[in-house]
Amino acid sequence: MSSDRTPPTGCATRPVVRFERGTRTEDDDRLAEEVPVAMHFDGAPFAVMMTTPADLEDFARGFALTEGKVDDVRDIVHIEVREVLEGIVVDVRTAAGLTAPPGRAEPTASRELPGRSGCGICGSRELEDVVRHPAPVAAGPTLSVDAIERALEALRAQQPINAFTGSVHAAAWALPDGSIVMVREDVGRHNALDKLIGAMGADGTDPRAGFLVITSRASYEMVTKAAVAGITVVAAISAPTALAVHLAADCGVTLIGFARPGRFNVYSRPERIAG
Repeated sequence: MSSDRTPPTGCATRPVVRFERGTRTEDDDRLAEEVPVAMHFDGAPFAVMMTTPADLEDFARGFALTEGKVDDVRDIVHIEVREVLEGIVVDVRTAAGLTAPPGRAEPTASRELPGRSGCGICGSRELEDVVRHPAPVAAGPTLSVDAIERALEALRAQQPINAFTGSVHAAAWALPDGSIVMVREDVGRHNALDKLIGAMGADGTDPRAGFLVITSRASYEMVTKAAVAGITVVAAISAPTALAVHLAADCGVTLIGFARPGRFNVYSRPERIAG
């Protein structure tokens, strides 16, 4: 597995001893990086997330939106990313923070625990912080079966970190014809989606004009983040949870699970799928 290829951002190589059929060999293995990223809003700490250190400004935008720290990514006026001894600090400055009177900035509720890479709600302090009900989404596009399968196939070639390591999730934005126009990756599926949502916001992408493809299960939190961003169709390559299906139906999201070439299941709002 040794290679002189330069690792993509967010990747590293580490020595490894391999055992195969009784034979020992020494090699270098390709791994995804995972570092603690402290999220601050207007100078106040909010949460620590375990994240792949790539596209962190996109992550900051998406995280701010899906965590309810801003109503629109245009409310973010500055993002500072700085490395410290223990990890990375990302400080998001908002319009509300700039307009607050001196010494009277809105208090920032902080999580009590770090958010692990595999969980999007670790550290939330109250049940109402977890079980959120976003507003209903807009009508959104009508998609063909071919478009969904085209997006699934196209995504395979647009995951550089996963191609290097085989160990990260991706969230992708596809147009109604199935062409992939934007992809973000992370060790955490929620982080990958936040990065994508942040990139879409920075680019001015209309969340009603395409659909989301994720290389993970469709958990409740994934559907919540998509709905908060205004995304109307979510296609996951793995299973949804029962709560995710309930939420998707409640807020008008078309939720697709077990999406594979040649087949998929539609769990809510199937009227957006033609054929």
